[in-house]
Amino acid sequence: MATKEEARAAREARLEELHEKLTGAVEQLVTGEDWVRALSFAAKFRTRSFNNTLLIWAQHMQAFDEGRVSEPFPTYVAGYRQWQGLDRQVAKGQTGYMIFAPVTARFASSNPSDPLSWRRLAPGEKHKVNEIERSRMVGAKPAYVWDVSQTDGAPIPATPEPTLLEGQAPAGLWDGLAVQVRAAGFDLVCVAEESVIRGANGVTDYVSKTVSVRSNMSDAAQVKTLAHELGHVLMHGPENREARQHRGIGEVEAESVALMIGAAHGMDTSIYTVPYVSGWASSLKDTSPVEAVKATGERVRKVATGILDQLDTMKVGDGTPPGLDKDAATRNSPRRNSGSRAVDAPPVLSAEPVLVGRGL
Repeated sequence: MATKEEARAAREARLEELHEKLTGAVEQLVTGEDWVRALSFAAKFRTRSFNNTLLIWAQHMQAFDEGRVSEPFPTYVAGYRQWQGLDRQVAKGQTGYMIFAPVTARFASSNPSDPLSWRRLAPGEKHKVNEIERSRMVGAKPAYVWDVSQTDGAPIPATPEPTLLEGQAPAGLWDGLAVQVRAAGFDLVCVAEESVIRGANGVTDYVSKTVSVRSNMSDAAQVKTLAHELGHVLMHGPENREARQHRGIGEVEAESVALMIGAAHGMDTSIYTVPYVSGWASSLKDTSPVEAVKATGERVRKVATGILDQLDTMKVGDGTPPGLDKDAATRNSPRRNSGSRAVDAPPVLSAEPVLVGRGL
């Protein structure tokens, strides 16, 4: 029986291994092509953090290279017990993909607006009558998930996905994005050609509070540009000093939001352009390129997910197996084994500016 100190040391070792895996995955994202592939993949696993998405991607690619899985990309991932709940079983010997799972604690305060007033509650402790209670993430722990290709059992039901002709925009996407542009306080203007907006496909003007998109493009290109400009609207106002000092950051983030929104609707993202990522990442002061890319990826994921959540459009799946209780997917169960390989009694683990922005 391991002592608390030994268990803590083992957990810290696994967390360090996770950080090393994540750093290695991020260091590969140095070109526009690699960044596009990562974002397209993240769009299909958008309910998970950018870090966990990269960890799943990197570990699945390793498993494919080693011949342990048959497909180069995962499709659905879930925890061991979650697969059992869908009448599937992790194949014996299949190694799970280690990811970060949140560690939460309960806090209480009688003055919620004062950040210093919150106190952490002990296990089983109840908050006082004049206090409100909230849960907060206080750390991370290693957890494991498996791809459907590592399991056997009942078939996974097929889910409908959008199909698009070349140049066609997803039904309802333009209108849905336009609503969000206007909700942010900007007027949407369609211009006849790029010469009206200095050769750009689109422009966001924070002074006049307008978003302009040229109409002499295909429907898909117009929608992609509108998504790009909405990214500027939501992320790069004049108060964003970092994006204002480094325009490359703003353009990468806005185009990345457009990429994720497009990929979530089945749009072909192969022709999209994203500036060279490592260039702007390495130019930032007091921040390593790896940390800059990780932070940007998570900001992009949150903004894109927020936009997608408000769209009543048909989207591709988000990596959660059909039929799985999504609330249950966020809950942890006690482990029976500290390893990550499927055995007879496997571990049980959780799923989880510039004043004017120009469109590409």
